[in-house]
Amino acid sequence: MQERSSVGELAIQLRRELDRYSPGGKLPSSRSLVERFRVSPVTVSRALAQLAAEGLVVTRPGAGAFRAEPRGTTTPAGDTSWQEVALSADGAADLVPRSVDASGVTVSLAAPPPGVVEFNGGYLHPSLQPERAMAAALSRAGRRPGAWGRPPMEGLPELREWFARSIGGGVTAAGVLIGAGGQSALTTALRALAPPGAPVLVESPTYPGMLAIARAAGLRPVPVPVDADGVKPALLADAFRATGARVFVCQPLFQNPTGAVLAPERRGEVLRIAREAGAFVVEDDFVRRLVHEDAGPLPSPLAADDPDGVVVHVNSLTKATSPSFRVSALAAHGPVLERLRAIQVVDTFFVPRPLQEAALELVGSPAWPRHLRAISAELKIRRDTMTAALRLELPELALPHIPSGGYHLWLRLPDGTGGTSQAFGSGGETALTEAALRAGVAITPGRPYFSAESAAPHVRLSFAAVAGTGEIAEGVRRLRSAWAELL
Repeated sequence: MQERSSVGELAIQLRRELDRYSPGGKLPSSRSLVERFRVSPVTVSRALAQLAAEGLVVTRPGAGAFRAEPRGTTTPAGDTSWQEVALSADGAADLVPRSVDASGVTVSLAAPPPGVVEFNGGYLHPSLQPERAMAAALSRAGRRPGAWGRPPMEGLPELREWFARSIGGGVTAAGVLIGAGGQSALTTALRALAPPGAPVLVESPTYPGMLAIARAAGLRPVPVPVDADGVKPALLADAFRATGARVFVCQPLFQNPTGAVLAPERRGEVLRIAREAGAFVVEDDFVRRLVHEDAGPLPSPLAADDPDGVVVHVNSLTKATSPSFRVSALAAHGPVLERLRAIQVVDTFFVPRPLQEAALELVGSPAWPRHLRAISAELKIRRDTMTAALRLELPELALPHIPSGGYHLWLRLPDGTGGTSQAFGSGGETALTEAALRAGVAITPGRPYFSAESAAPHVRLSFAAVAGTGEIAEGVRRLRSAWAELL
């Protein structure tokens, strides 16, 4: 936090002194600035980068920093107020407004300011990503005959076959479509299965990105509560009867955000209930490859136990590799497959062939199983470190379930008793999130995970996007300071 403050202070000082130099004039060297202001070279570099981003200076490698030339005359801003009417009128006839609220998604995509511990991240830290293996795979893929040509619209046959084998059961390559990441595959599935205005059943709480997809498509998310054993079958049946919904979206394995695994006795019940309702189950199998070392054997995907085509299955390589390695599979059985294929082709044409070829190279290399074993061990260590730190520093936060897979913990805040009633009543999650950011740690509030009112305030903490266990311990200490600020 001190380094970040020094960067801002130095940038202010340099900005004040720019008038001493003519346009194109050279500023003092980085070494002289270090000596004059008694700051580190990193601080000088970041302060100059900030001024460069503002268009005030130009940096030239090997030559130094120079005052930027004056900007040209700024074009007067136009009047865009007419768009408010146009955008409002566009959805006037919709049964469910197609509003797009991306805040629940951007919270895990946006990089926090420098120096802030990233407990809100949704992807592996670069130190956990198989960067060398991906680079080698991409290099080999680029040299494959035809690698830069047009791929089959459904995806490369070999990659479809690999995904089919990983799903298991009766799934074959013919029932698999290659997509551009899990978010894209979920979008295709919901557009294919439900018309605008229709209800769609969702777990409560659930992944905010899926709620955003549903609302953007004009669908009406209807919550079905989840407990430690996954979705409650009796309430799922009630929801189907009450709404007439034809789609249920779920994450049976290490559910986001609770980390719950659908209990064995509930798996068949969920499929039976959906089949009797004439409905599809969209299975988002998003973190199967982020299992922890102590998890034991994993249950097979629901799609592997579904001969009747109830399940539309989604899984991706992205979570286990890199946010930019966007390769996913969309698997289904029966007539629905053609509708899924048609919508995907219209939306995206196809996933770039070099990326598909790189995916084949990666999953077929000896580095792939080594990488999965390594992150399995590391995620367990990080989970245990965060759990122990929270119990020591913040015993007030309830941790009802410690998952054996995935990359985050789901914590319940106090219900608003005693001295904490003001902090953790209405808006308590927001207050803690803002206080945490002031203390130098970014966390995710729980409200966006609920499609309706939540029963209690929650926060989600990720342990995968940070540099290591030391940063986890420091982040929890900062969160403790934020907590103390609110009490």
